[in-house]
Amino acid sequence: MQTAPARGFTLIELLVVMVILGITLGLVSLNALPGKEQGMREDAQRIALLLQVARDEAIVRNRQIAFEAGTEGYRFMIRNDTQWELPQQDDMLRERSFKHSPLTLVLDPPPNDVNPGLRIVFGREPVDKPFVLSLRSGEASVAIHADGVGHFTVD
Repeated sequence: MQTAPARGFTLIELLVVMVILGITLGLVSLNALPGKEQGMREDAQRIALLLQVARDEAIVRNRQIAFEAGTEGYRFMIRNDTQWELPQQDDMLRERSFKHSPLTLVLDPPPNDVNPGLRIVFGREPVDKPFVLSLRSGEASVAIHADGVGHFTVD
């Protein structure tokens, strides 16, 4: 009498699959729950992209565009002939809030003016002074580096 081959999985095979599933679910849950530092990094990446847009817009529009930031959020202002104005009907340069506020922002080198808050002005010139904009909250810190010729990187 011939016996049929055994069907099913061995206990070792089932345990290996369970361990792989456990590790995968653990990694997914860590990435699904954003922390303060991850939120700051996302804010910094968004700001770096928007600074690039503002710099390019200042050159194209032939008008100064300023990035202003406080502890709760940031906005962009466009200089007309006499004063600074909020951009009208411009979704890219609209006012935004930080994901995890309040944040401390530090500009290096420090600005020359004595305005409250922080202001970076992009002019009509394609070359500007390099700077580092640091976002800090407690122990977490993220920096945006500008090289002066339009490249913005996040560290």
